[in-house]
Amino acid sequence: MGEKVAADGLDPAGRERYRRKLHECLEGLARLLKEERFDRPKNLMGLEIELNLAGADGLPRMMNTQVLERIASRDFQTELAQCNIEVNVLPHRLTGRVLDQLAEELRTGLAYADRKAREVAARIVMIGILPTLNATDLTAASLSGTDRYAILNDEMRAARGEDFAIDIQGVEHLRSRSPSIAPEAACTSVQLHLQVTPGRFAAVWNAAQAIAAVQVAVGANSPFLFGRELWRESRPPVFQQATDTRPPELQAQGVRPRTWFGERWIDSAHDLFEENLRYFPPLLPICGPQEPLRMLDAGDVPDLSELVLHNGTVYRWNRPVYDVADGVPHLRVENRVLPAGPTVADVVANTAFYYGLVRALAEEPRPVWSRLPFETAAENFDTACRDGIDATLRWPRPGRAGTLAEIPAARLVRQELLPLAAAGLDSWGVERADRDHYLGIIEQRCARRTNGASWQAAAFHHAQRQGLDRDAALAAMTRRYGELMHSGEPVHTWPVGWAAKETSRRSAPRTTAGPCGPPP
Repeated sequence: MGEKVAADGLDPAGRERYRRKLHECLEGLARLLKEERFDRPKNLMGLEIELNLAGADGLPRMMNTQVLERIASRDFQTELAQCNIEVNVLPHRLTGRVLDQLAEELRTGLAYADRKAREVAARIVMIGILPTLNATDLTAASLSGTDRYAILNDEMRAARGEDFAIDIQGVEHLRSRSPSIAPEAACTSVQLHLQVTPGRFAAVWNAAQAIAAVQVAVGANSPFLFGRELWRESRPPVFQQATDTRPPELQAQGVRPRTWFGERWIDSAHDLFEENLRYFPPLLPICGPQEPLRMLDAGDVPDLSELVLHNGTVYRWNRPVYDVADGVPHLRVENRVLPAGPTVADVVANTAFYYGLVRALAEEPRPVWSRLPFETAAENFDTACRDGIDATLRWPRPGRAGTLAEIPAARLVRQELLPLAAAGLDSWGVERADRDHYLGIIEQRCARRTNGASWQAAAFHHAQRQGLDRDAALAAMTRRYGELMHSGEPVHTWPVGWAAKETSRRSAPRTTAGPCGPPP
């Protein structure tokens, strides 16, 4: 979300032109699909990770500009708030020792970024939601200074017409209101891209939707927001509510939220782009110079920039992506389900599990989505977000047509899905040593019922039992998380107990230069 957007075209005439061009782009996409103009399969995967900045005290640091200046690499970019940055990994072919290669690149890049962040008294923390964030940390003033974020915030505020409301009942109950979309920045994720042909797109997207709940169950890492313990993976409800442009009346009428699981299995990529135009008003009516239909008539390939921009403001957990590389268009499925962290090993394990399982399920002769109602997949997703590694999901039973059974997610993964993921990685041509090592991390998480979220919750309560108050316990847990994250050992091996340095039940006051400034 770090690309720049020019702040023009927001008058009524500009909006009408943008809407017209959106429909021209959709028609252009349909023509490109019909004419089979898309790139051939290259087995390419890509990865983006959103990161938090925190100080030695575990509290957020609103200083991404200073950190990025020191990193000085185009692989690292701004994100929504000043306490966020994003790292982009170049596309890799899914074959050979790709997983170990990916892990080494991430370790090297993140270690370098962390060294540079230390120069301004910050650290890189790879975590779904930074536990020490307060509502006062995330305001309009804390948004990164790019046109896109300012315009998006203004347009979403105008569409909603009132404050954004966060209301989540989990282990504890959180109610919070914000006049801006800044609370969205609490959510940092891993985004997995897979380039696919148009003919395979629907099968891959449907498979990704079917396993979204399982991904969350084994990978949950966001149990806290604004000092409250909520769902094991709190990002989805936070993100939905922080971007919800519907006032209560439209919610009551059943208008769809912009952060959306979806409502049906699809037959083509066109289905998703068409739904995005049909259901969601444009937020960033910025027109590019190209005329897509004229370009197609001339034999050229348009970038469909208006469609791409609009698509980026509809927050599907599995998003369709259209792009052009070297003059040739291609399609990707962007999986946005997973939180960041806890370690590079955990991120690569989640990556291996996703790509292997999606490949296997997309190629099944009797696909899982023909046996799993879409509504059940959506319910499974919510259940997994609430309960994490302890979730019980509804899943089709092998050999029993039309039968769904309730099964603990950890057992489902170990008994049924890990063998499928292994077969899928074999089909990609991934080396067996890589396959076994990284899927073994998933297996051990399930065997020990331990992931990032369960560790955070246990460590927080351990700190409280040592006599720390809530804020001090969250800060102590966050600091310990950072230490273990940088050790590189996967989260299922982390000890919960440690000797916290604080002895007082009173937490130290925040010494900040205003609600979004660094310490003096």
